[in-house]
Amino acid sequence: MIIVMKPQAAAEHITAVKNYIESNGLTAHLSEGTQVTIIGVVGDKSRLSTEHLALFSDVDRIVPVTESYKLANLKFHPDPTVVTVGCTQIGPHTRTIIAGPCAVESNDQLMLIAKAVKRSGATMLRGGAYKPRTSPYSFQGLEEEGLRYMQAAGKEYGLATICEVVSLEAIEAAVKYVDMLQIGARNMQNFILLKEAGRSGLPVLLKRGLCATIEEWLNAAEYIMAEGNPNVVLCERGIRTYETSTRNTLDLSAVPVLKEKTHLPVIVDPSHATGAYRYVPPMAKAAVACGADGLMIEVHNNPACALSDGPQSLNFEKFSHLTEELKPYWTLAGRN
Repeated sequence: MIIVMKPQAAAEHITAVKNYIESNGLTAHLSEGTQVTIIGVVGDKSRLSTEHLALFSDVDRIVPVTESYKLANLKFHPDPTVVTVGCTQIGPHTRTIIAGPCAVESNDQLMLIAKAVKRSGATMLRGGAYKPRTSPYSFQGLEEEGLRYMQAAGKEYGLATICEVVSLEAIEAAVKYVDMLQIGARNMQNFILLKEAGRSGLPVLLKRGLCATIEEWLNAAEYIMAEGNPNVVLCERGIRTYETSTRNTLDLSAVPVLKEKTHLPVIVDPSHATGAYRYVPPMAKAAVACGADGLMIEVHNNPACALSDGPQSLNFEKFSHLTEELKPYWTLAGRN
């Protein structure tokens, strides 16, 4: 449930409601707007007397929340969340572009790519140090060595950094080097990993699972947030359908649907969604047009020789051209 306080409710009255909730073994989450404070209640609500709650001073109304996800719910937090990642932010008025190679291959390669994507307007550098691949014989990543390269490239070019993690050991290593953790599609419902990511102290980008519903996705985000980490960004990267023309089917309708259900930022990954570089530009433009808070795009200095996902990677020229073409879309969407 959520408890909506009256406009300009007194601080002591808000505290009294919060104390009553917590004295009954539940958790109270405050969302303080400019006019109204909302108190979200998480736990066994049968322990509370709504009749008693309604008698507290400055309580306006009590609203039940039927969805299983609470902390990620827009009802709990009516204002859009802005997530700070290193030197940048992801939120309702920003234009975030996360760019870089699928896999970190060498220090020189990553420095070259970081310089190019920064020049073209990227705000964050992506790069995989741990690569969960379909085949066990495919390149699995440089692990901690790759993380060191990520840190160096990010510092050199003033880019926030993000890397996928696949285990507790990977999280423990990544927190020393990068600004944000990524939970990939294959691990969206790895609940132990989600909890550990929530405890890491770093912002988390949570990709949608290959066959996950939006409600399942938001409940996965809830696992992270329930560990005390409110800094979650959702990433639509395509879902598995019967269609084989593209790698996955990019569900752009998920963006406006999520905007009605959650306060968390939503970005789109057209690279993994389509699996083909020529489809990335139109899908990136469509993502911005339908309200996405940012994009994640794979960029490589030589896609034909990439150790991972070369066919869906843009080269420097194509990436630069795309970022220029995106400018009017960002402006029309009201992005700074």
